[in-house]
Amino acid sequence: MDQTVVDQYELVVGLEVHTQLSTQTKAFSNDVNSYGDEPNTNFSVITLAHPGTLPKSNKVAVEYAIKMGLACRCKIKRYNIFDRKNYFYPDLPKGFQLTQDKAPICLGGYFDVHSERGEVKIRLNRIHMEEDAGKSIHLEGAAFTMVDLNRAGVPLLEIVTEPDIRYAEEAVQVMEQIRRLVRYLNISDGNMEEGSLRCDANISVRKKGDEQLGCKVEVKNMNSMRNVQKAIEYEKLRQIKALELGEEIISETRTFNPDTGKTYGMRTKEALNDYRYFPEPDLPPIIIKEEDLKRLESEMPPLPHELFMKFTDEYKLPSYDAGVLTDQKEIALYFEDLCKYTSNYKSASNWLMTTIKSYLNENNIEIGDFPLKSAQIAQLIQLVDDGQVSNTVAKNKLLKAFLKAPSVHPKTLAERLNIIQESDDDFITPIINNVLERYPDKVVAYKKGKKNLLGMFMGEVMKESKGKVDPKKANQLIREALEK
Repeated sequence: MDQTVVDQYELVVGLEVHTQLSTQTKAFSNDVNSYGDEPNTNFSVITLAHPGTLPKSNKVAVEYAIKMGLACRCKIKRYNIFDRKNYFYPDLPKGFQLTQDKAPICLGGYFDVHSERGEVKIRLNRIHMEEDAGKSIHLEGAAFTMVDLNRAGVPLLEIVTEPDIRYAEEAVQVMEQIRRLVRYLNISDGNMEEGSLRCDANISVRKKGDEQLGCKVEVKNMNSMRNVQKAIEYEKLRQIKALELGEEIISETRTFNPDTGKTYGMRTKEALNDYRYFPEPDLPPIIIKEEDLKRLESEMPPLPHELFMKFTDEYKLPSYDAGVLTDQKEIALYFEDLCKYTSNYKSASNWLMTTIKSYLNENNIEIGDFPLKSAQIAQLIQLVDDGQVSNTVAKNKLLKAFLKAPSVHPKTLAERLNIIQESDDDFITPIINNVLERYPDKVVAYKKGKKNLLGMFMGEVMKESKGKVDPKKANQLIREALEK
């Protein structure tokens, strides 16, 4: 499609994100909340809503909802009730879902994102509590559908944005922030592949400058960041093409096929869904007391956006470094602790982002299993800062020895490996003279203006000294020798 035509339209997206909470039991019963167990082993008569059974609110799930609201800068509603949302699905054994309709526990809030239009706020409409349905399993070619009720009744948070998103990458950033927050708060594993985090996107387009929203379609249950972006990008072009051909956009539910990169219609949406909401009569209201709210506020961990600001403002790290370090809570906290033992924050960042992360990836472990404590990495940094070991040798040789013998001070290991740098002129000067004598033509070329040859001379000196000379000192002495 002609880009000039596409540029006449504006994308409008709102997200509905479901995250399963990592509570030990389900939202309204003592049934086990556990992923991957044998099908149909984790449910009871309460989950099935048998006559005479009574649900009971999961206190931990409510506290997790409040923490998520605080992290998203929401207003916490103090008086909460649940509603019955009546509709039929084969994997919804009760025939209704317990959710919050008119009175969500969290209102407002926002996410900051950066895109082509700069820094923008994506407003939240609400965060509310509800329960999950079971899982229908459709086997290819089978004349039947299997149902696993283990997931039925699992506590969910639904995070609903306003239709403020204008680019697919903004939607991805919102999803990334939600996943990062639930992991920082330790309320969900945020694993999209296992369904712990699922995204529905309401997508429409309109001519730029129009105030009225276009007819939206809802793309359901996307289970990866890549799929979210690709589905939105495809749907934008599909709707623009339809409008340009004079076709009407149908309000419908669609699914995204990652193999084809296209969305497909599932069912048309009614103008108004009659879910016959009414207050759940078997659950008393949940009242959030002031002391409970203050306690939960005091339990909040450092949040990624707070750490990002600290890393850039206080530690003067580039935004890129701060973004990488705060992507995972454990990495961010390891870096925080490392900064207690060294003031060379940029070097600490480089060690963590490159050398240490590479080791973690190669050994398929998390930072909590890394053999060296932050104070020990600070010792390595100090040896480099003091000029006793080069940065390259420290990362390629000394670290390996340190990992094998973490109880030995790295300076002792460096002495054993004979890699302590020499800064004595009497040691370095003969090496420089040997190198210059081997390359008389290069010396002449340097003196005639080819100053970039300095790097070649430096490399030869480092090679001949087996990396033992102090690079700064060697650089200085090479310059002095060439200027004679």
